[in-house]
This record gives sequence, structure tokens and C-alpha cells, in this order.
Amino acid sequence: MDNQKLINFMNQLLSNYFVMYVKLHRYHWFVQGKHFFGLHEVFEDMYKTFAADSDEIAERILMIDGKPLATMIKYLKETTLTEANADDKEDEIIEQLTKDYEQLIQEIRNDGIPLATKNGDEPTGDLLIGIQGKLEKYVWMLKAYRAYE
Repeated sequence: MDNQKLINFMNQLLSNYFVMYVKLHRYHWFVQGKHFFGLHEVFEDMYKTFAADSDEIAERILMIDGKPLATMIKYLKETTLTEANADDKEDEIIEQLTKDYEQLIQEIRNDGIPLATKNGDEPTGDLLIGIQGKLEKYVWMLKAYRAYE
């Protein structure tokens, strides 16, 4: 079984998770506005989740005989996301996070899960499905938040 494509996808996902981890820290630190307290706390919860999931992704890469990327230069080379580019206004932050989460969901759904299925790798598929569910919940929450604006 050649799982190099799956390893490559998982490293891309790991790279995206580290970019999101840094982006969420930025938003946590710099968010301003009338919803500061709530968003400050939510962004902290999000980056903690991304940190924990990054560890799961890296360990899974090791379990499928790969080597997880472990430097910022490699993460930035492999990511499909962009670094934080909002000017820290609530609406721009929420819009960018929603787009990022939707992109990650699409990549997991269209690339990662099919690769795991093709390789008969149910544990990696289960991990990806769990991550997809968390991201879908974040999208739902962010869209609900924007509904009141």
C-alpha cells in the first residue's frame, strides 16, 4: 500500500493547522470592539483545539509511516491558507475564519477522506471525519454570530 499521497495530505493539513494556530493567536490578541470579551475567549478556545488537533495529526502521520513537518518554513511552503490578513476588525476576522474553516472542510472532504478510504485507513479517515465535524461546528457558530450583526 503506497500511502505517500495520504501522508502528503496530512502534512498539508498539519501545515494549515499551524497557520490557523498562529492566526487565531493574532486574532485573540488584537481583536477589538464591542464583542471583545466574548471573541477573545472564543479565539482562545479555538487555538487550544487547533493545538490539540495538530498533535493528533502529527502522531497519525507517524503511525502511517510518515514524518510530520516540524518547521515554520515548511508549514508556510505547504499550507493552502494565507496568514492573517484582516486588520483585526470583528467582521473581517469572522469572515476570514469562516472562509478558512470552509476551505479546510472542503479539502478534508474532497481529498483527505477519499485518500484514507482508498488506502483502507479507517483510523485516519475517522480522525479526519472528527476534525471535519469540529470545523463544521465552528462555521455554524461563526455564521450564527454574524446573523446578529
